[in-house]
Formats: sequence, structure tokens, C-alpha cells
Amino acid sequence: MKPYNTAIRLKQIMTDQNIKQVDILNMCKPFCNKYNVKLGKNDLSQYVNGKVEPGQEKLDVLAEALNVSEAWLMGYDVPMDRTFNAKPIDNDRLNEFVKLCSELSDDELDIIETLIDSLLSKHDKED
Repeated sequence: MKPYNTAIRLKQIMTDQNIKQVDILNMCKPFCNKYNVKLGKNDLSQYVNGKVEPGQEKLDVLAEALNVSEAWLMGYDVPMDRTFNAKPIDNDRLNEFVKLCSELSDDELDIIETLIDSLLSKHDKED
């Protein structure tokens, strides 16, 4: 389960760094150009107000521009820092996992998400 959401995280960054939405948009411009992603003030306003969650491309741009991890920006209880050491991903294994997950109901996916959160919390305590 996610204890937070993107709106809360964006507001936290804005408060911590004393920046406004326009500042975030300016920070995102180079990454929008680099990845050919359009991120407008309407988009950001909806994210900050919790009306909409950003899609993957816009989430990536925001996370890179703000120098935070995508998962943290989404609201997961993970390190904020983009530089945490994640294990390399085995794409074949990941694709098989996604395929299996696509066959599950929303309730079953919630159970899997809770289990993963629990396992990650356990690893954090061991480190």
C-alpha cells in the first residue's frame, strides 16, 4: 500500500525547496525536450491538487527534474534519493511477472502489493 501520493510528495518538495509550480515546470523543460514529453501547467496543477496521477513518461520527467526516485514521487515508502542501489533487473523475469500479474484481479494485485511492501520494509530494517 502507498502511504502517500504524488500530490503529497510534490507539495512536500515545494515546501522543502521553497519552490512553486512554475519553478517545477522550468526544472522539467530540459527533460521534456530530451524525452519529447509535453508537461504543461494544467498537468502539473492537476498532479499537485491530487486530481490526476501522472503517467509514466511525465512521472519520469518530474522525478528526474526534481532528482527523486519515481517510486518515492508516486508515494511509496522508499528512499527519496534517485541514487539508491537497486539490483539489476532481469527483463525476462520481469516480463514473466508482469504477464502473471495481468491475470490477477484488483484484489489479488492489492495482496501482491502489500506483500512486496512488507518484504521491502523487512529488507530496509536489515540494512
